[in-house]
Amino acid sequence: MSTTTTVETITKPNIGVFTNAEHKLWIEETTPNLNALKDKKGEDLPEGWVTVAIKSTGICGSDIHFWHAGAIGPMVVTNNHILGHESAGTVIATHPSVTHLQLGDRVAIEPGLICNNCEACLTGRYNGCENMKFLSTPPVDGLLRRYVNHPAIWCHKIGNMSYENGALLEPLSVALAGMERSGVALGDSVLICGAGPIGLITLLCCQAAGACPITITDVDEGRLQVASKLCPRVKTYKVNTSLKPPESAEEIVKTANGIRPAIALECTGVESSVSNAIHSVKFGGKVFVIGVGKPEMSLPFMRLSTQEIDLQFQYRYCNTWPRAIRLVEDGVIDMKQLVTHRFDLEDAIKAFETAGDIKSGAIKVQIQSEVDS
Repeated sequence: MSTTTTVETITKPNIGVFTNAEHKLWIEETTPNLNALKDKKGEDLPEGWVTVAIKSTGICGSDIHFWHAGAIGPMVVTNNHILGHESAGTVIATHPSVTHLQLGDRVAIEPGLICNNCEACLTGRYNGCENMKFLSTPPVDGLLRRYVNHPAIWCHKIGNMSYENGALLEPLSVALAGMERSGVALGDSVLICGAGPIGLITLLCCQAAGACPITITDVDEGRLQVASKLCPRVKTYKVNTSLKPPESAEEIVKTANGIRPAIALECTGVESSVSNAIHSVKFGGKVFVIGVGKPEMSLPFMRLSTQEIDLQFQYRYCNTWPRAIRLVEDGVIDMKQLVTHRFDLEDAIKAFETAGDIKSGAIKVQIQSEVDS
């Protein structure tokens, strides 16, 4: 019979990064509290759960949006709310029922908790779970804290992978879901709209998949330069916001030496960018929207109709973590250059200010807690 085990060297209090409906941002103590971690020895964990000491957490654009805007569509911050869903750390306590994880295991946390009962769950598309509790999406608190309790099944072993790369597996999962559902294949001409973290990771995936030519767009020249460093053969286009979408599309196609993309991977969710993509792709092409946008937008319907363009969308991901881990472990996808800024957990406010300031040059900002590697 297995016994509950825990790590006895817990000394620092559990703190989290909060926002609220008034758009404030602060750090304070949160659950699980220090006494529960030190004295209970994990005995109160739910069956199948573990406690993880979070070591690295990336700041996502959605975190910034919940802070600044207080909502993304129907997901609204109404109370004090902990942010963060891109995390990796170390297992420090286990429930007796957990046998596949041991103390000290490095894990990346998949942040969605599903019901396992609805049609989406039972058919393997659990990202559409009707009862999803996605950490950091109101009202479910996120992972930006020192310690967190989480179901062991959603804690993926990462071996000797760095915590930094472990935290990047979440945005990589977003890109992998887009690659799979959009059907990008060897030799496909691809347009990527947006050179933020998701766009740049999508670029790495398209490069690995053998897409060519690959064109990436952004309004920021600095981000396009990062794209060129990540993938020297990528063609870059700085969006001229004074141009209308049909005009922008022609410039994008010129950048790709006159080759219209078969697939556009739209990673911004910005209305004008989606329209640029629609006007760029070839007859029978596809515009696959990964980015999150406003609740309603105006799109060029007749362009979609007369050119038989498929318009497809993505919501999060499912069944991606094992593939993401293999791709990073084998060096197929190298994301090291994406983390431009690192802050201690105690300096999380400064981290958010940096991530939210386009002038900072930040690509991916990570918040770290006692990271050894």
